[in-house]
Amino acid sequence: MITEHSLVVLDREPPHERLDRDDVGTIIHIYDGGRAYEVEFVDGSGRTVALVTVDAEEVRPIAAGELLHARRTA
Repeated sequence: MITEHSLVVLDREPPHERLDRDDVGTIIHIYDGGRAYEVEFVDGSGRTVALVTVDAEEVRPIAAGELLHARRTA
């Protein structure tokens, strides 16, 4: 199970119009023992871009060696 404050990668089509697959977010709440998560996605200034609830199958932990990537949101 993924723990709170862990970085996760969006591993499915985005549940929000401002997100892309492979965006990195932070788990801020765990539902029903890990069946779903509340994930916050922020921009470089720390401003929340999206706060979404996703099923466990929609995200994965970020792996060692994976590089974060910057892109502009609208």
